[in-house]
Amino acid sequence: MRLIASPHLDADDIVDIDRGYDLREVLERATLREIHREDDDQLLRGLGLVGRLIADGRLDIKLAFVERQGRIGIYHEKVGVFRDDFGDLVAFTGSANETLGGLLANFESVEVYRGWVPGDGERALRLESDFEDLWNNRTENLSVEPFPSVSRNRLIELGSNYDFEPEAPDTPVEALPVTDSGLPVLSLPSTLTVRGYQRDAVESWLRNRGRGMFKMATGTGKTKTALIAATQLGQVLRDREQPLIVAIVAPLQHLVDQWIEEVELFGVRPIAVYESSQRWIATVEEQLAEARLGHRPVVVMVATNSSFAGQRFQSILSRIVHPILIIGDEAHNLGSPTYLRALPSHATYRLALSATPERWFDEDGTQALNEYFGKVVYELGLEDAIRMGALSPYKYVPRIVELTEYESVLYANLTSQIARCLAQGQSLGDNDASSPMGNLLRKRAGVLGHAERKLVFLRSDIRMRSDQWHQLVYCAEGDRPTDAGDVPGPNQLAEVMNMVGNDLELSAHSYVYETSRTDRRNLLSRFSTGDDLRVLVAMRCLDEGVDIPDARVGYLLASSSNPRQFIQRRGRLLRPADGKERAEIVDYVAVPAQNSPINFEVERSLLSRELERVHEFGRLAQNYGSTLETLRPLKEKYHLMHL
Repeated sequence: MRLIASPHLDADDIVDIDRGYDLREVLERATLREIHREDDDQLLRGLGLVGRLIADGRLDIKLAFVERQGRIGIYHEKVGVFRDDFGDLVAFTGSANETLGGLLANFESVEVYRGWVPGDGERALRLESDFEDLWNNRTENLSVEPFPSVSRNRLIELGSNYDFEPEAPDTPVEALPVTDSGLPVLSLPSTLTVRGYQRDAVESWLRNRGRGMFKMATGTGKTKTALIAATQLGQVLRDREQPLIVAIVAPLQHLVDQWIEEVELFGVRPIAVYESSQRWIATVEEQLAEARLGHRPVVVMVATNSSFAGQRFQSILSRIVHPILIIGDEAHNLGSPTYLRALPSHATYRLALSATPERWFDEDGTQALNEYFGKVVYELGLEDAIRMGALSPYKYVPRIVELTEYESVLYANLTSQIARCLAQGQSLGDNDASSPMGNLLRKRAGVLGHAERKLVFLRSDIRMRSDQWHQLVYCAEGDRPTDAGDVPGPNQLAEVMNMVGNDLELSAHSYVYETSRTDRRNLLSRFSTGDDLRVLVAMRCLDEGVDIPDARVGYLLASSSNPRQFIQRRGRLLRPADGKERAEIVDYVAVPAQNSPINFEVERSLLSRELERVHEFGRLAQNYGSTLETLRPLKEKYHLMHL
């Protein structure tokens, strides 16, 4: 049997197709959503029968939808063609709805044509020809796509899980929680086990009248904890017959996409607010109007920081009169003057999420965030998270790497210039790249991050773990600094990719800022399954918010002195996963050569910041003792034993 069906595309699916999203991804999401939403055992058994037919090679499915003048519609034609072993043909068009109303009340019809009857035969052959054109995607204004393989595999899995012996039907269970009006509401997923610390966090936030910050270590589930809080708040407001408007703000588009997936697990399809407002504004206005009329109990919007602060979205926020819950993901990013002005003053409920809510060298921004969102109502540090099993334990391996002679001279010159800036009253805390001090510190960090000998150690470390999967490499940004003006040196990411892929012959792929969202999803999926991607090589990515719990080994070729970056990177590696007993972090710490002509006091001051980071990594590691032994010679040389 060959079956062409119309996928159930909701409004957001159609918007995504209009945006130019990968069509296969949208269809895959739509079909999986329909399969997973049906928890009724009878229906699942029916889907299992479909899966058994597919697995036996007796059924093939394609999906069709109308594509006319840039608009997406539903393919609703009802046509069937049958041939028997003798070649006789029967074809039909039309349908009769097999419901009580369809059978007894509606006026419906089906036309059936027999191929061996004059007059009927021509019509039957025409319908068969039309079907062949449709199956082969030759029909004007229609797009016919193969059934997504991931959904096909899910159906086959259902087919293998049932023995199809008759038994009494179970009581149907709704997968999507609904109100009496049939509209979805936020509700805890049946697969979610609420941890004790998540319950404590939510209760603390509610006791503080729905305001405050969750300062929770990276990887401990801040997203789900926030949605648990939103679910509890939504229940309270429904009891008062009030709708809840949720506005979630995340720094980047891929984090918005990740939030959307999480919110869907809680029973509501949120609106993605980014890119052109024409793609989302109509849906936002429509759902808010339904909420005003009492026809929608919850509206969830997920926006990037920039779209959230944009004039269109701000205009919408200013007109909302119902209770608003603002959730700030990686909320430290909202402390700039532009984003602070965008935070709605009339939002009744406010929740900030961050492992590091303090802004780097910005006390005013930190204070403003505290004043808007409220105090830290729940804190879960890394040590407690590891102890209670919310994060994986880890081993920390610092590698002390001396600069080459050429790098040492370049480094010494930069250190001398930094010393002169300090003598003129400038501060090491000046990170503005346009300032003399900030520019020098950036170049100095570049020399350390791109230290040539790091790759020698990296080669040895990866070769030693060549049989392991789930390995991450964090590369330094840009190119290796030189003293030849604007002439760049080698690119570390390209060197690592060549080393891992060509020299060590391990499957590897780069993951950079320019990597498309579709490719990012595919790479993370391949990395997670461990089928064909052993090493992921990142630059300027895989820091904030990305879920890669399967990562086992991380190589840090470069890290910012900003504690937020290395805390985020460590968190990426400590997320728990099945079969993951512990993580391993290999940190390459570049230092001047023994005979390098540098200003001792300036170098001691600069190096102390690097060793503070190393100490923070090592302090909670399982092998803290060996870390101290590795660092002892360096601490003794620069009189930093107190660190």
